[in-house]
Amino acid sequence: MRRLTLTAAAVLTAAALAGVTACTSDSSGTSSRAKESKARNNNYDELVARQPAHTGSYSPTRETKNFWIDTWMKSPNKLSYVYIQNANGEYGYFILKGLPVTYCVSLLPPEVKTRADLGQYDGDLIAQGPSMDGTYSSGANCNAYYGKDASTGAYVEFSVGQNQSYFLYDQPLDLPQFKGAKPLGPSSIADVSNKS
Repeated sequence: MRRLTLTAAAVLTAAALAGVTACTSDSSGTSSRAKESKARNNNYDELVARQPAHTGSYSPTRETKNFWIDTWMKSPNKLSYVYIQNANGEYGYFILKGLPVTYCVSLLPPEVKTRADLGQYDGDLIAQGPSMDGTYSSGANCNAYYGKDASTGAYVEFSVGQNQSYFLYDQPLDLPQFKGAKPLGPSSIADVSNKS
């Protein structure tokens, strides 16, 4: 019995040493992943030391963001003029109350933190949350836009891509390419100009 106990103790000791050795070699940074991660971080540190980010005294990006805010967030009745060019180079337009919105936009954060069974333990996961309509959406339908027609309040939807693109303005433009543009929705430029 004593011999069996010594043998069992020897086996357990050997297993423990093997486990320590495995953990030590893995956590000492000798794994391929750890080496590549260290190389990437060292390379980044060297590049930053040689080429640090510059600072400036003026941000044209912030200025343009403020211009967007001043243009679109000051009036709830602001109209947008959406000119659409098709594959043949022909133009049409929609006039919307407010901006067109893509299906990718949500009023709620698209992800939620949830508790889940992770095998041996429970843990937190970030999962897709439901939309306000009780459905789940993906970010794959970003080329579909919708809005509210300026004069009738009708729902308007259009898509871009596949040789169709749009140009958005906060006022009607008298540009040569837009001369023959026809209304694609209920409102025309004449309709909204008569109301203002």
